[in-house]
Amino acid sequence: MGRETRTGFSAILHGSFSCPGHQLKFTGRLSALQHTQYRRYWLGSFASVGATQLQMMGQGWLVYELSGSALMLGYLGAASAIPAIVMTLFGGALADQLDKRIVLMVTSITVALLLLFLGVLDLTHLVAAWHVILIAGLISFVSGFDWPTRQAIFPALIARQDMMSGIALNSIIWQSCRMVMPAFGGIVIAFTDTWVIFILCAAGFFTMFMVVSGLKINVPVITTNQTSTLQKIAEGIKFIVTEKTFLVLISLSYLGMFFVSSYMQLMPVFASLLEAGEAGYGYLISITGIGSVIGTILVGPLQGSRRLGFVILGSAFLSGFFVYLFAAATGYLNATILAYPVAIIAAFTIAIFSSIFMITSMTVLQLQVPENLRGRVMGLHGITYSLMPLGGLLSGYISTYSSAPVAISIAASVYLVIVALISLTQVHIRKIDGVAVSALA
Repeated sequence: MGRETRTGFSAILHGSFSCPGHQLKFTGRLSALQHTQYRRYWLGSFASVGATQLQMMGQGWLVYELSGSALMLGYLGAASAIPAIVMTLFGGALADQLDKRIVLMVTSITVALLLLFLGVLDLTHLVAAWHVILIAGLISFVSGFDWPTRQAIFPALIARQDMMSGIALNSIIWQSCRMVMPAFGGIVIAFTDTWVIFILCAAGFFTMFMVVSGLKINVPVITTNQTSTLQKIAEGIKFIVTEKTFLVLISLSYLGMFFVSSYMQLMPVFASLLEAGEAGYGYLISITGIGSVIGTILVGPLQGSRRLGFVILGSAFLSGFFVYLFAAATGYLNATILAYPVAIIAAFTIAIFSSIFMITSMTVLQLQVPENLRGRVMGLHGITYSLMPLGGLLSGYISTYSSAPVAISIAASVYLVIVALISLTQVHIRKIDGVAVSALA
């Protein structure tokens, strides 16, 4: 793969494909797509990941519309996070020993049915805020099995030398969906209603179910001397705790999502403060997707830097710092014409640096994790994405005593102090060498 590693849309810019006759041939950073089963899985994932983005923004808008409460958005966040966090521990262990195709089929069809039920409740005007929160909790429970299985299955669909291409292409799915789907969802809600969002989400997960059911793969089951599920989980935790690089980078990922990205959970409140409406709410979320794409492009040349450790820590710090600008836009400028543009710029910048941190740190982890622990360790890392809505509960609670802008400023301050302490004390993180990391690919 060479000494320089690129991910995300940066990878697309450095890959190519041709079509001699009727057979596609992908090279460079697109090389994972030459594997037919991975290509099908990758294309099908757009449906479920796009549905996930729509689901989150639709549920947030509906709960705030029904309750008008930032704290209720926090409860929605807790319901979306806690079951996934708990079940991810078991999901990672199961991903290492069960048929991953069957697991993904079950999780996809279950989520599709739950979203269809929510759509019917909304359409018939029987829905209450607690219905949305309950269904979010059930989907979160299922996601605890779905996410680590996704992380564990795609390496089995490609060759080892195409691993970095697979990581990059998986990143593209999430970033492109974050960029497009919330804006699309905001427009849909403005012209129709939230029930349409949930029906579309159900269709997306059903599509993923159909794609996975058609995959033909032979994923080896890891045998671990008849150890129990709890022992398997303990093995994954022990590895993370004893490997300092994994412990620090996963902890930073957790804290970044909990304290920095939690402002996303309260986005309906900020859209209301800015008087942005449904479409403006969608654009605020979508701009974070665009920022993530830009961050992915910018991270390409940095991946091979001898000072990759400084890139990781610096991007983590800056992602938290620009929360202050977003808070200022929504808390102090909200009565001016500058408020919405400044909020857009702030959300865009936060996303850029968050993306740089997540991609660089995840690349280090993916290339160093032992194969027999991949499902468990990366499943534990996957808890990161459940902590954003859980952090929203803390910010929502604080906002009941002050305001949403003050709440996210306090959260960002806590994170910045932690990043500064890690930067000063964890020399091995500062010394991470991008050249050495890229050589593992």
